[in-house]
Amino acid sequence: MGGGFGGLAAANELRENLSQDTRITIVDKKDWFMMDLVKLWIIGGSREFETSKRPLKAVTKKGIEFINENVTKIDLQNKIVRTSYRRLHYDYLIIALGVELAPEQIPGLKENGLVLYDLNDVPKIRDAIRSMKSGKIVMAITGLPYKCPPAPYEAALLIRSVLEETGSSNSIQMEFYSPTPITLPAGGPQVSEDILQILKSKNIEFYGNHKTTAVEPNKLKFESGEASFDLLITVPPHKAPLVAVDCDLAKPGKFIEVDRTCKTKHENVYAIGDVNQIMVTDKIAVPKAGIFAEGEGIAVARNIVSKIKKEAEAATFDGKGGCYLETGKKNAGYIRVDMYADPTPVTELKSPSADYFAEKEKFEKERLEKWL
Repeated sequence: MGGGFGGLAAANELRENLSQDTRITIVDKKDWFMMDLVKLWIIGGSREFETSKRPLKAVTKKGIEFINENVTKIDLQNKIVRTSYRRLHYDYLIIALGVELAPEQIPGLKENGLVLYDLNDVPKIRDAIRSMKSGKIVMAITGLPYKCPPAPYEAALLIRSVLEETGSSNSIQMEFYSPTPITLPAGGPQVSEDILQILKSKNIEFYGNHKTTAVEPNKLKFESGEASFDLLITVPPHKAPLVAVDCDLAKPGKFIEVDRTCKTKHENVYAIGDVNQIMVTDKIAVPKAGIFAEGEGIAVARNIVSKIKKEAEAATFDGKGGCYLETGKKNAGYIRVDMYADPTPVTELKSPSADYFAEKEKFEKERLEKWL
């Protein structure tokens, strides 16, 4: 269930290692796939949605079935998934439904701001920053955890880069508010400091420990204090899809809790990607990022293959990966991550360069070619 990073990676890994006697089906309410990183390129003006999306039905040429319908119920007892129009029986179920954006959890957010992760708002952000001549842009993370942890900072840096192109940068103030004390807790103190210095170099002021409680016209309200804005761009709270809560896989306000095998408490039912929560320590969870959803999907697929072939299951999610931190003008840094390094997770930010930006473009191209 779900044709994103995790679902596509898992389905392709299964298909490559199982005979055609095994039916593999992807179910998704969307009929297209596009990496979230492309939203930043749309804001920057180098991409358009229509030319960046890929049809999910392309998986059928690989012998993977695709059903473009909304999942309405998961019947774990009878091993049935219900969609808007049919009932699907499963032997193995991989839940890769991602998260749902929940701006309604912050009063006034949707009415008075634009949502960075909302595809409908992305072109509005692009147009707003290009037409802006002066004033203040405020960016705010309003809920935790959120997907693609570096993305809001990438967006801030790309927006500053666009303002430099339009000649308005010197007359536009930029502020960034987060409920966390440092920029990127998942990246640790050193990476967070590195990101902070990059923001400062672009005249973007960061304010930590600011939990948003409400949004009014031109005013962001916190538990303590408030901030004015002319343009507000937000990362809204996230929630697990209702279908995962209704079947009791995810508790209300939580995500599906699994370990490194991504197994749920139900036999042959797995949860991968943003919809799950894997705790590394009692305080640190695996970040919600595409590269980790991909790794989890491959690990789960390999274990399913082992079970079908009656071999020992040996695959676990290794927690290794990384993501690119785009800084504008076709430059990007690279955050290397090893979540299970001993004794604590290791993260490192490689300095921005044109080479890392080229790698980011290659990252998209290679996966689109492999999966679709």
